[in-house]
Order: sequence, then C-alpha cells, then structure tokens
Amino acid sequence: MNDAAGATGRDWLTSTWPFVHAHLPSVPAQVIEVGCGSSGGFVPALQSAGYQAIGVDPEAPEGPEYRRIEFERHDGVEPVDAVVACTSLHHVADLDEVVDRISSTLVPGGGLVVLEWAWERFDEATARWCFARIAATDVDHGWLSHHRDEWLASSAPWGSYLQGWAREHRLHSASDVIAALANRFDTQLLTPCAYLFPDLEDTSEADEQAATDAGVIQATGVRYVGSLRSA
Repeated sequence: MNDAAGATGRDWLTSTWPFVHAHLPSVPAQVIEVGCGSSGGFVPALQSAGYQAIGVDPEAPEGPEYRRIEFERHDGVEPVDAVVACTSLHHVADLDEVVDRISSTLVPGGGLVVLEWAWERFDEATARWCFARIAATDVDHGWLSHHRDEWLASSAPWGSYLQGWAREHRLHSASDVIAALANRFDTQLLTPCAYLFPDLEDTSEADEQAATDAGVIQATGVRYVGSLRSA
C-alpha cells in the first residue's frame, strides 16, 4: 500500500479488510502483500486471522514479517497461496514485470486480491465534491488538500492538471492495471467501489456510495479478484 495514493489510512484498512479476507483461501495459507506501506498494510490483520503473511515494501516497518525491498527485487520465497495488492500497482515502474513476478510467486491456481485507485475517473465534479469535504483543520495537509492547492495555483483546467500530475508521477491507470492482470489471471470479480471517504470530514463509505449512485461523483475505487491462469 502506497501512502501517497490517497485512501490508505486505518479507516480504509478496516473498511476493506472484510472484502480481502472473504476472497482469501482458508488459513493457514501463505499470503504476500505487495506494497504494504509504512503502516504494514493488511499484514497484522492477516496474521491475527491465522495466515502466514509477509509484507513487501521499501518503506515497510521493521520486523520478521516484513521485507524492506521492492517486490520485483524480492527473492527467496516459496510459492504462496495468495497475493494481496492494495493501491500499489498503479505506482510500479514496470507494470508487466510486477504482474509477471506476482504470477511466478503463486502456486498453480493461486489467488490475487487487488484494491486500486482509478485516478483517471477522478474528474472535476468528483474533485470538487471532495474539496468541499476536507476538514478545515487538516493539519496533516493530506493528498486531497495538496491537489486542491496545486490545482488552484496552476490555473489549469482540472483535466489538464490531473493528466500532468499523473504523467509526472508515471502512474498507471486502473484500466491498464486490469488489462495487465488479464494477461496472467482469470478474473473472478471486478467492481467499482468507494475510495475517498477516509480522507473526508464527516463522510462515510455509505455517503460516498450514495453520491456515486446518484451520479454526483465517479467511483474511483476498484476491487478485483483473480486466479492464476493455467499455463
């Protein structure tokens, strides 16, 4: 999980853990989380649930259950039963290389659970809806505050600003991530979901979903479940 991606706090982990857990094999399966971030991602929850879990991320916490290295450089692990990737794949340098590495890490038929951010769907209406819900006391100056301030300073149309930011950070779109996964995995589930609510004041997951259902904003979260395709 990459903390620069946005909805990556404890509220996000708590709200998405039931989905992740529901699509994993039975304990004590071996699970790797790709990009667990500095908070450790789902690794503590995985271990508490009885899984043999490790998290791989250059900024991972210290501890025997973590590997502080890029996933594509990580080596020496026996094939695992499942891989989890939460808001990490859109950041990787070489998407196809990472997807290939994930596939080689899994046992035949192994499972993959992905939570992603479809930044390309973060249109102006969705951005303005978010900016109106940023806490006035946003002392951490989170990612939404940063985008609001940078956009206003740029005087550019929102679409131009967003595309420029994505190019600068070399982000992969969610559609590109899903296309890359389709080369190696059979899709079992692919659905949009709420993503922004953890970083908004007095806004629940249900509030965001209601705004999406009403057509006020776009759904910028993606939930994906796949299984490794037989060679």
